[in-house]
Amino acid sequence: MVARLTSALALAALCLVVAPAVSTAEPPLRSTLDGAAYQDTAMRQWAARMHAPLSRFISDAGQRDALLTRLYQEARLAGLPPSLILALIEVESAFRPDAVSSAGATGLMQIMPFWVAELGLPIDDLTDPHRNLRYGCTILAHYLAVESGDFTRALARYNGSLGNTWYPERVLRVWQSAWR
Repeated sequence: MVARLTSALALAALCLVVAPAVSTAEPPLRSTLDGAAYQDTAMRQWAARMHAPLSRFISDAGQRDALLTRLYQEARLAGLPPSLILALIEVESAFRPDAVSSAGATGLMQIMPFWVAELGLPIDDLTDPHRNLRYGCTILAHYLAVESGDFTRALARYNGSLGNTWYPERVLRVWQSAWR
């Protein structure tokens, strides 16, 4: 009987110690929602700053807003600065989703068709800005990881000009002057 009473008292004491910690802890869902709200606010503030410079390339405000929203999401998903992606797109395609280079690179971020076989599905359309942004951000993030965070080398790999600095310097110059 004493043993049961001692066990019951120990359990009750444990509940009193644990209960306040559980009841005062913030639910994980709240943290997630708060983080999402912060990200949404940060994205809107960033997009508002980027609208004016982007209007040089895209006159329709609705198209600018849609592109900026998707670009921000894809860049953040890949762990990249969204403004860097704007600079890369300006250099690569001047924001023309149907751009095709002499080498066959396609779309906003000038994705080479072999990446579809590597990363996607045969039906992926590289002229679709959403698909193109996903591919481009994923590829650049991969090269940035391979190059241990060195933007110059990652951008040179992205362009297929590793060992040369003219392309990364151009993108970084545009990033500094137009998109920061």
